[in-house]
Amino acid sequence: MSGPIVVDSVAALRAQLRDWRREGQRVAMVPTMGALHDGHISLVRIALERAERCVVSIFVNPTQFAPTEDLDKYPRQLAHDLDRLREAGAHLAFTPGVAEMYPAGFATKISVGGPSSGLETDFRPSFFDGVATVVAKLFLQAAPDCAIFGEKDYQQLCVVRQLCRDLDLPVEIIGAPTVRDTRGLAMSSRNAYLSETEHAVARQLNVVLRQTAAALAAGADEASATGDAAEALVRAGFRKVDYVAAREAVTLAPWRRDRAGRLLAAAWLGTTRLIDNVEISRG
Repeated sequence: MSGPIVVDSVAALRAQLRDWRREGQRVAMVPTMGALHDGHISLVRIALERAERCVVSIFVNPTQFAPTEDLDKYPRQLAHDLDRLREAGAHLAFTPGVAEMYPAGFATKISVGGPSSGLETDFRPSFFDGVATVVAKLFLQAAPDCAIFGEKDYQQLCVVRQLCRDLDLPVEIIGAPTVRDTRGLAMSSRNAYLSETEHAVARQLNVVLRQTAAALAAGADEASATGDAAEALVRAGFRKVDYVAAREAVTLAPWRRDRAGRLLAAAWLGTTRLIDNVEISRG
């Protein structure tokens, strides 16, 4: 099986997509920062179910990293990523450099309110401005019919949906279920930073979240349940818990029991920050 077409310029991307659209083919996009794992590949598979052509972008976006974060050490492994895309059947890989995405003199950013408020923004204030800006650029560059985002980054998924609604971007946003290892750890490129011992501790994040979501669904007090969850994570070996919070599933406003809910968490294991989330059942 031949590998995907690889382009690193917006002009080449648009030229290839024009050819496919002339043939009446629907295009699905999977935006990534590379270091592809099974979670990403699950998004590619969904894209191939939804469209005749699948485009995967691979770009480590500097505008969503704070100066204190891990931009320089974020894993970059393009050859491996292209092998995985070939095996999955993706048709095109868009691999722009920073100068292509943010040329000299670039001065625009997009700020999405609503679901971006709180949670991640409390600890990474510039994160969602960077996400919204690069996603908007990718959608304008590729004009996909649909785009696939994993539910593991649940707040990001909500922000991208808000972005498309507010700016009338004609892209269908499809949320894909979180892919986990056999013991429940959500797939993440940052899992590569974890030692074997830390992996065992990391798997407790989903365990604690599922137990807490079940307690909330059964009527437990929200503040007590989320506080207990944070204490349980520290006892399990996490160094610090940024948040454990219940939110409405669509808006990420404070959770009300008559609305679909989501329990979200971020916690530090050594020097690695992990996030996860689970649904709060309405019974």
